[in-house]
Amino acid sequence: MEYVSTRGAEERVTFSQAVVKGLAPDGGLFVPCEDVVFPKKALAEMAGFDYQGLALAVMSRYADDFSEDELKACIEGAYGSGRFPECPVNVTRAGKNLSILELWHGPTCAFKDMALQILPRFMVAASRKCGEEREITILTATSGDTGKAALEGFRDVPGIKVMVFYPAFGVSETQKLQMITQEGSNVCVKAIYGNFDDAQTGVKKIFGDAEFAEKLAKDGKMLSSANSINWGRLLPQIVYYFFAYFSLVREKAIKLGEKADFCVPTGNFGDILACYYAKKSGLPVGKIICACNTNSVVADFLATGTYDKNRPFVTTSSPAMDILVSSNLERLIYDACGKDPVKTAGFMRELAENGRYTVGKEILDRIHEDFESGFATEEQTKAAIAEAYFKDGILIDPHTAVGYSVLAKKRSGSTGNQTVLVSTASPFKFNSSVAEALCPADVHENMSEEDISRIISEKTGESIPAPLIGLSSRKIRFPDTVEPEKMKQTAEEFIYG
Repeated sequence: MEYVSTRGAEERVTFSQAVVKGLAPDGGLFVPCEDVVFPKKALAEMAGFDYQGLALAVMSRYADDFSEDELKACIEGAYGSGRFPECPVNVTRAGKNLSILELWHGPTCAFKDMALQILPRFMVAASRKCGEEREITILTATSGDTGKAALEGFRDVPGIKVMVFYPAFGVSETQKLQMITQEGSNVCVKAIYGNFDDAQTGVKKIFGDAEFAEKLAKDGKMLSSANSINWGRLLPQIVYYFFAYFSLVREKAIKLGEKADFCVPTGNFGDILACYYAKKSGLPVGKIICACNTNSVVADFLATGTYDKNRPFVTTSSPAMDILVSSNLERLIYDACGKDPVKTAGFMRELAENGRYTVGKEILDRIHEDFESGFATEEQTKAAIAEAYFKDGILIDPHTAVGYSVLAKKRSGSTGNQTVLVSTASPFKFNSSVAEALCPADVHENMSEEDISRIISEKTGESIPAPLIGLSSRKIRFPDTVEPEKMKQTAEEFIYG
């Protein structure tokens, strides 16, 4: 399998090269040159695999420059190392036609662990295959969960440094504590004065600085990414959609071959794009429902065909979705354009220059074959947390609540399909928002994170995840906040430090 840029760079690369580079030289994203398709017979066999066996079956089709033993080692190291339960994901029934896919049982209690525990292993093996001897710095912008998951995944990995920028006032207190207390000799965290888009734009500018890249190369150094723009980050996420579907088959909720819908809370469009690739490869997926918060730029695009980031940025209780520039949408645009890199590059250029672009009816109709969309306000998100718990008996975080709210509106007249709601983070990572929805009278000003979590645990009977216990008492290692224009200087000091 070879990969090519969405914007038309002539160079084709292997999976290993795509992982190490992260971003294509022309600023585009790497995509497979060919579609992977699993025939019905293969799907029937895969339905009985455990998670690691399923990961091997799926990933081997996209990472064919890795031997089976190399892939097995990466998979076992990520999912069999004791950082996850025996099965890293959990699928629970929440009604006649609804199941919840819980992706937050890893070391940082967010779905990003599913990819960022295996990406460092991909990176080390891929660097070796590419003959890459330069020191790699993983440079990442985060709205909260990616940062901690990347820091934890790459912590103390030889030959690799990791630096994370996050918006100073755009993450939950728990997310912030997770990052600024991060251990490891090769990590660095900086807050910025600005929102996530400011952080993401700053990181992209550093990646696009040819002079800086040349300087790093001369000094035996290079940059790569742990964001979902890196195909090595996106690939592991395809696996859990297969697992969720086969779980429904094993539970006899559906027969193999029947379609299931998926509702995915999204901002940067990586998690939901993985579902799209699963469907493309033959998994019987019906509609993919894109659920956005008040920053509804992606939902608006999917509804109208116009992507317009020229709007106020709203800080919400679901910060991972507080995004106005959705990087991974570019991969979907590329497909919907008939894999035309010239058209794709043109749309991305319009976005960079004018903050907006509009696709034609033909392209939008292709997208509508697979996607529906909707958004939830802050009030609706809060109400969904309460309804999910008091009506369906499930405790969910604000991101999952966005999906729950959108799904309730979309499925008020049911299609009849079984539907899987993707749950992206532990509710205890966003304890203040959850407590405000479930038991506001019990929460008081200046209450510690641990006390808020304890109240939720006592009210619901749900245990606080071990990685979130005692965060407030851990040593703060990274207290600094920098201006966005100082990001390159800050990164350079860390890389050469």
